Amino acid sequence: MTHYKSNLRDIEFNLFEVLNRQEVLGTGPYEEIDAETAHEILVEVENLTRTKLATSFSDHEREQPSFDPQTHDVTMPESFAKSYHQWMEAEFFRLELPSEIGGTPAPPSLTWSIAEMLLGANPAIHMYAAGPKFGQVVWANGTERDKKIAQHMVERKWGATMVLTEPDAGSDVGAGRTKATPNDDGTWTIEGVKRFITSGDQDMTENIMHLVLARPVGVEGAGGPGTKGLSLFLVPKHHFDLETGELTGERNGAFVTNVEHKLGIQVSTTCELTFSGHGVPARGWLLGEVHNGIKQMFQVIEYARMMVGTKAIATGSTGYLNALAYAKERVQGADLASGGDRNAPRVTITHHPDVRRSLMTQKAFVEGMRALVLYTASIQDRVQIAAAGGSRDTAAEAINDLLLPVVKGYGSERSWVLLGTESLQTFGGSGFLNDYPLEQYVRDAKIDTLYEGTTAIQGQDLFFRKIVRDNGEALGAMSAEIEEWVESPTAHPALESERSLLQRGLEDAGMLVALMVQQLRSSLPGAPDGDPRNVYLTGLNTTRLLMVLGDVVVAWLLLRGAEVALTKLDAEVSETDKAFYTGKVAAARWFCATVLPKLTAERKIAERTTLDVMDLPEDAF
Repeated sequence: MTHYKSNLRDIEFNLFEVLNRQEVLGTGPYEEIDAETAHEILVEVENLTRTKLATSFSDHEREQPSFDPQTHDVTMPESFAKSYHQWMEAEFFRLELPSEIGGTPAPPSLTWSIAEMLLGANPAIHMYAAGPKFGQVVWANGTERDKKIAQHMVERKWGATMVLTEPDAGSDVGAGRTKATPNDDGTWTIEGVKRFITSGDQDMTENIMHLVLARPVGVEGAGGPGTKGLSLFLVPKHHFDLETGELTGERNGAFVTNVEHKLGIQVSTTCELTFSGHGVPARGWLLGEVHNGIKQMFQVIEYARMMVGTKAIATGSTGYLNALAYAKERVQGADLASGGDRNAPRVTITHHPDVRRSLMTQKAFVEGMRALVLYTASIQDRVQIAAAGGSRDTAAEAINDLLLPVVKGYGSERSWVLLGTESLQTFGGSGFLNDYPLEQYVRDAKIDTLYEGTTAIQGQDLFFRKIVRDNGEALGAMSAEIEEWVESPTAHPALESERSLLQRGLEDAGMLVALMVQQLRSSLPGAPDGDPRNVYLTGLNTTRLLMVLGDVVVAWLLLRGAEVALTKLDAEVSETDKAFYTGKVAAARWFCATVLPKLTAERKIAERTTLDVMDLPEDAF
């Protein structure tokens, strides 16, 4: 037995019964993978992750990566390295890649289903295995030289990192000072220090390709201050032959100068990287020979944000399933309905009302957030299918952009809170012991609310970039789709009350958005009776909006699943399926009854927001 408890049944329910992914599998760019093949892949990955890859998850809590400050090298724990190599040797990573660089294209809805299981079983494996996927970004944006590098990254299974953050700049990427100077041979020398670099070093791959944002100096047309002045460079740990990929034996000047000591996810090395700081120049290539760094890097960032949200939700799911298994076995106390009879038999804690409340809350949220991830991935299917046909599905692109901060921000916040306040709590004091995986889940999950943009940044991104800059078009399209579903004449009558609650929640969310847009407009120059400080009112509610929209979308997706389940229950099904579908309906109803009514209060809180907290002197805090 390992710590990881998967939910392949629910994954396939979403894929094939709700989202009907069998309609795209085996067609177009995915002609090599039909629905049956996809099922076989999922079963194989589930078995691999649960029985093998999960075994080293807790090992690295006791045996962590070691860092040698003299050689600047990291040595990975043997058990984790074994798990990592098992994953890479299985070569499921090729399903994310185009055929031009050795991939077998599969829809994102399938690849993120696979990712959920890996991220739930041993999340750091997925992070270290990013090299081939980052190679796709290099291939898509690169020159012929860069495309050759991308092929090496895939075929030689190199590691890769995204290198943005600097010690003083933090999330303000445009404040970065790392500089790049051109050399006569077409390479560039990178100088500077970067911090919080995930997978910054390891000894499991022969090479690591760092994708580094730096500011070109002395070059015309390289851009000015801020993010527009940044370019993206390919900087390897070891020099190599461009044609063959073989290492030349020379160490490049990209050195790890510190490995952070962290609250959780210990086996994932979070490094400080110093470029050209130890007598060896750090040399690399400008990606695509264009100064378009932030746009190129955002292709990596968006993938990383989807990954973080999926990781958080995967951990939330196995946390709930571990809590459920414990609750079914833990005998404590008499049934509350026994009326204080001291001789009443002791019962498992699943008989106690508050435990049931907790378990159903966990079930509803984790299954709803899984639906959120896979729905978003199905939108990415549309984007990818259009691109394969030589066109663009701009509507799908916009909805994907809208949902990414929700997947990352809402998913990470809800999962982190549920793991600590509900999943671990189900175990009582035992949950605080390392006998059970919950205490590690809680520590590992907190980072999900922080990296690749904190929850506050996701809220600001959602409102300012994905709603205001888009003139609300994507939000309007999604709201219209939810509205159409609510008012469908073929709606299942058993969900009438829940549809009404969803309609009210959608209205509350719409009024919250309208309020924030009005506040923003009143802060603009020339606004009648305006005040530039009114933008603070908007800023005080962006995280609130993120969570409200997340609740609305999750409720809608849970109800879509419940409608499918009710239709199945109207027919003859096995006892196992009857229990599954009954649980889907119950979870949707519970979420709508216990979560959606709170959205009215959230809207009213926003309406009553004032500038008082902004006027408060710092000393008062």
